[in-house]
Amino acid sequence: MTLIDWLIVLFYLVATMGVGLYLSRKGSKNLAEFFVSGRSLPWWLAGTSMAATTFSIDTPLYITGVVGNRGIAGNWEWWTFGISHIIMVYIFARMWRRSEVITDAELTEVRYGGNMAAVLRGVKAFIFAIPMNCIGIGYAMLAMVKVVDALGIWQNLGIDAGENTLKLLSVIGVSIFVLIYAGLAGLWGVVATDFFQFFLALFGAILVAFFAVGSVGGIQELVRQVPLASDKDILSLLPLTFGGEGNAFIQFSQTAGITASTFLAYIAIQWWSWRRSDGGGEFVQRFAAAKNETEAEKAAWLFNIMHYVIRTWPWIIVALAALVLYPDLQDKELGYPKLMLDFLPPAMLGLVVASLIAAFMSTVSTSINWGASFITNDLYLRFIKPSATQTELVFIGRLSSVLVTAIGAIAAFVASDVATVFRLVIAIGTGSGLVLILRWFWWRVNAAAELTAILGSFIIGSVTSLVPALTIADFGLRLMFITASVTILWVIALFVTKPETEATLNEFYRRVRPGGPGWTKQRASTGLEPAQNLSLDLQRVAAGILLLFGFLLTTGGFLLLQPVIGWISLIVGVGGWMWLRQLNKSNALRMPRPGSDRD
Repeated sequence: MTLIDWLIVLFYLVATMGVGLYLSRKGSKNLAEFFVSGRSLPWWLAGTSMAATTFSIDTPLYITGVVGNRGIAGNWEWWTFGISHIIMVYIFARMWRRSEVITDAELTEVRYGGNMAAVLRGVKAFIFAIPMNCIGIGYAMLAMVKVVDALGIWQNLGIDAGENTLKLLSVIGVSIFVLIYAGLAGLWGVVATDFFQFFLALFGAILVAFFAVGSVGGIQELVRQVPLASDKDILSLLPLTFGGEGNAFIQFSQTAGITASTFLAYIAIQWWSWRRSDGGGEFVQRFAAAKNETEAEKAAWLFNIMHYVIRTWPWIIVALAALVLYPDLQDKELGYPKLMLDFLPPAMLGLVVASLIAAFMSTVSTSINWGASFITNDLYLRFIKPSATQTELVFIGRLSSVLVTAIGAIAAFVASDVATVFRLVIAIGTGSGLVLILRWFWWRVNAAAELTAILGSFIIGSVTSLVPALTIADFGLRLMFITASVTILWVIALFVTKPETEATLNEFYRRVRPGGPGWTKQRASTGLEPAQNLSLDLQRVAAGILLLFGFLLTTGGFLLLQPVIGWISLIVGVGGWMWLRQLNKSNALRMPRPGSDRD
């Protein structure tokens, strides 16, 4: 990196810190301002912040490794989450906003009652804030450390030490910086900086893709050379072959980089079995912070378009170029920073490094704020000091940010592979998804069932991923085993324990007003009709899935010179869009007029 590169990076860091300092007073007013921005975010800011949160510095490195090791079809590991994210748009976003909670752990004592609900809230807050969240922070920090190492920053500063020492210095450095930035302004600082961080990070990814394609002689030459660099079917968007031998028209490709069981687990299980199947996690903060239900729904759609359709392909193009240019690179994840250093000219390199820092900060700052919200709202305020003042709670929120960051830094120091850690995060959160969905639509789900599911998924996922003698190597079989085991456990717990009281169920229904047949008795008791047409919304989900994945594969098909899949996907996407338009018109007819009590 040259002087101009360092100046660009320095300017970005100073600007970001300036925004955090400017908004620190606004975030210091009270707990709602610090963690949900006073529930006043517009949809475009909430949606962009959601997209920025899921775009970290680890993401391009992770995808470079996935494509290099498993081919483009390996991305179905995260593409299938698009199904649950479309469900989030039409089924859950509005209900989360109506619940008016600060965290998803807080919902447990809205949905359930008694001591079991309190235990569930505490356990859930701890597991989500510390182990799950800090592992996520850890692999984002690990990716940042890899970039710092690839850029040779410590060597440029004249610091010559062992690999572990330099890794420790890198972890401490990035931890302190992001902690200062995230701990000052709360969610206001996070979402405000997310807006320009997202577009800077996206621009950086496009810039690297442009120079990467140019380095191999254009997209046609790239597509020609990729099959020569691997014995796997790297370019296939689906690990399937059509018109194969035998009676089956569609068969699993024998040269695919993922196994048939893994792909089946992705498309049939993973998206509904994971712990965020109902739109939970950091997204709850954005829904809770949105101005109203309509803004929450728009924010969710904006996130989906940006996350899946727009920014997928610059990462994949870079990964393909890295595979061609560095076929013998042992750690495929390092192909991304190597391309930056080898082919970006001065100033451009500085912009891309700044974009990666932006991606890192947007994700880790959100995770720090999210984890601190559990500790502050669901542990300290709920169990330690219910009478705490708003000023005290903001202070505890900042102190919690320090704790979460420190544990995340430890996770980053002991980890070595981004993709492996990403799979661990998926595994320990798999199995609880079905009960999290059903709690919104079936009165019989109780706190004991959800507690069993949360603990079961964490324990079984950890054991089958970390204990050598019990590890299930095939990731698809691992997900299937975790899901089946956890489901059996929580179903048993459900039917051997008592249901929630009528008063608790009526109060939950009165606040959230979900649709479907599972709340018939509560509708009669409260005299309130559901605020959701579940049948119509499920049709909108189906149309939205066709639209999202149609345009996702359309972009990839035409970009990678696969016109057949491009045209077929375009027809599917346009068909989904037309169907969705018609359904939205029907939905508009049932929506209340502006100014009514439902607005």
